[in-house]
Amino acid sequence: MVSGLIQCPRCGKTNRIPTAASGHPRCGHCRTDLPWIVEASDPDFGVIAEQSSTPALIDFWAAWCGPCRMVSPVLDKLACERAGRVKLVKVDVDKSPLLSRRFDVQAIPTMLVIRDGKVVARQTGAPTAAALRSWLDGAL
Repeated sequence: MVSGLIQCPRCGKTNRIPTAASGHPRCGHCRTDLPWIVEASDPDFGVIAEQSSTPALIDFWAAWCGPCRMVSPVLDKLACERAGRVKLVKVDVDKSPLLSRRFDVQAIPTMLVIRDGKVVARQTGAPTAAALRSWLDGAL
């Protein structure tokens, strides 16, 4: 599994965050919950998202998609605001065609919330930040 680095919003220390683990990430220095933002693809999606102990917010996107680029910073902010409560998993549809087919992604951006391996909510398009926040809170 690949891991990433994230700076703690509270103490500023850099932490290594795994793409898959039990529980959720916390700062090694001050123990603050950290946002969990990772990428997944066809081969590792099951371990990263479906087997996650934390509900996973899946973002199906593409680099060439204008609405995807508008939604992405909003999703990052939501993941930061809900650190410890949600794991943001970004899936590039161009690199993961099997996942796009499996979840019947017809348009992007498409967001799913997966809890205990099951899709519990779905949102397609680029809604406002307030609408996304409300949708996510309802799903969690």
